[in-house]
Amino acid sequence: MPLLLFGLRTGPMLLVMGLIFFFSHQTGDTLHLPSIPGIDKIGHMAIYGLLAVTVLWFLGSVKKQVEPIGAALKTVLFCVIYGISDEWHQSFIPGRMVGGYDVLADLAGSVLVAAIWLRSQTFRACLEAWYVTIALKLRGWNGNKSCKESGV
Repeated sequence: MPLLLFGLRTGPMLLVMGLIFFFSHQTGDTLHLPSIPGIDKIGHMAIYGLLAVTVLWFLGSVKKQVEPIGAALKTVLFCVIYGISDEWHQSFIPGRMVGGYDVLADLAGSVLVAAIWLRSQTFRACLEAWYVTIALKLRGWNGNKSCKESGV
């Protein structure tokens, strides 16, 4: 069962990373975005914000060893490094361009989520409560508590 619970922490993060890789691997003529200025940067911010949530969820498994500010900094650093590697990956895909502004949008999305996570005790508690609820349901527990009721 511990391996399953480890997968519960890493699975969402790996899924989001896989989605980013999948979309980055599409050729330039495959992706059709609306012709709204900056829509691609908003997409970068959103997906890297989601990646930051999943990294923070993962770091919840080592929360006794990582202070909140350390977890936020590690999350942002991880997201930026993944964003840089994603841009490098795109450099090999026909019709795709490498962009520094894309990495800045990745940074902005991850910083925004990390800042909200640092400032909001409720957000941190909800992330942990979701994990606990899912883990307990996998073990067969059928309780139904909200973020605030769980006392996490």
